[in-house]
Amino acid sequence: MGIVWGWLWKAALIVVLAPFALGLLYNVIPAPSTLMLARWASNQPVVRNWVPLTAISPNLVRSVLASEDARFCTHSGIDLVELQGVIDESDGLSAPRGASTITMQIVKNLFLWNGRSVIRKGLELPLALYLNAVMPKHRQLEIYLNIAEWGPTGEFGVEAGARRAFGRGAGDLSPRQAALLAVMLPNPHKRDAAKPGRGLNRLASNLQARLPREGAELTSCL
Repeated sequence: MGIVWGWLWKAALIVVLAPFALGLLYNVIPAPSTLMLARWASNQPVVRNWVPLTAISPNLVRSVLASEDARFCTHSGIDLVELQGVIDESDGLSAPRGASTITMQIVKNLFLWNGRSVIRKGLELPLALYLNAVMPKHRQLEIYLNIAEWGPTGEFGVEAGARRAFGRGAGDLSPRQAALLAVMLPNPHKRDAAKPGRGLNRLASNLQARLPREGAELTSCL
C-alpha cells in the first residue's frame, strides 16, 4: 500500500508541476492543446500548421483581440474589470457570461479541460497570472492563434481555419474574412466562416464597425 501511495503522490506532483514547466517550455516550442492531443490519441484528424505572429494578417490580429479580449495588452492575465462586471451582473438565476481572457483560454486549452466548474476556474486564475509573468504577450497571442479550434473537423490554428474557410493563408485575409473568423471562435462547430448565416454576418459586421473605435492600446504590447 505504501508503494501505491508513493506512486500516487509522485503522479499528483507531476500533474501540479507540469503546467509551470510547460509554461516556460512553450516560450520556445510549438504548443499542442489538450484537445489536439485527445484527437491524436483517438485517431481523429488534426489539421494545424503553425505560423508565427508576424506572418498573420494584422486584420485578423485586431479582429480577434477586439472580439475576444480587448484589454489583452493592459491586463495581467486576468481582466479584473470584466470579472467585476460579471459578478455585478450575476443574479444567481441565469447562466453567467464568461470573463475569460486570452491568457485564461490558453491555460484552459494547454493544461486543463473543457466545461464549467469551480475547480477548473480555481486552477485557471493562478495559472493565468503565472503564464502572463513568464511569457510575453506576443508569444501568448501567437500560441492562442495557433491552438484555437477553427473548424468542425479538427482544424486548429488560424492557418488551417483560413485555408478551410477561404482557401488562403492567414497572412492574406481581408478585413471581412478576418472578422468572420474572429466571431466564429466561441463555437467553431456551429459557426462557419465559409458559409456564414445571417447571425454570423451580423456579428462580423458589428465587429468591423467597432474596430475603428478601438484605441492604440489594442495592439500596443505586440
